[in-house]
Amino acid sequence: MDRRSLLHFVGGLSISAGLGLLDTGRAAASEALPASSSPFGVRSLGKPGASVTVHEYFSMNCPHCAYFGTRVLPDVVTNFIKTGKIYYVFKDFPLNEDAVMAAQVARTLPAHEYFPFISELFRTQDQWAFDPNLKTKQDYANALFRFAALAGMDRKSFDAALADKKLEAFILNELNVGEKQYHVNATPTFIINGRKREGAVDFKQFSRWIDEA
Repeated sequence: MDRRSLLHFVGGLSISAGLGLLDTGRAAASEALPASSSPFGVRSLGKPGASVTVHEYFSMNCPHCAYFGTRVLPDVVTNFIKTGKIYYVFKDFPLNEDAVMAAQVARTLPAHEYFPFISELFRTQDQWAFDPNLKTKQDYANALFRFAALAGMDRKSFDAALADKKLEAFILNELNVGEKQYHVNATPTFIINGRKREGAVDFKQFSRWIDEA
């Protein structure tokens, strides 16, 4: 999804200093390295020693990212991550305010809950990102909180996550680095061993990219 039409929002943001979570998400999360509990830590699956490293620039409210995350990534986990062939790193590239909020919440959860949580947000985009009944920032926040609460976050922690300007700046810096270093301008974009690939492709095409790498 192209973010150009939403740049006016991102440019205006400050850059100063149970739920039935997907089984695939929890299984894949167990394959990740012990991650830092810091919200600024790397969020990844697999091990850095793999022969192929994939960086995915994605937005939580991008339908194309949701397609890839729910329809393709589970097969990537099974065939490439669990087998040690690739190290998969998640990079935030939020398309608008809602996506920034979702990224802040996801990063504030315990690291092992990160992938299950974003997988569930992808699966339920219509309930928090595209529900026509949500009109205000607070509406979107309340919708997000329903999922955060079921993932174990209380309201105080949730509100603190959304108020964390350093975390917001970190997320937006990740976006800026993607734009400047790799010329990312749409989601999802994959940097595979340094080579830029774009689009919510099917598993067959993604496998070709991995083979070429």
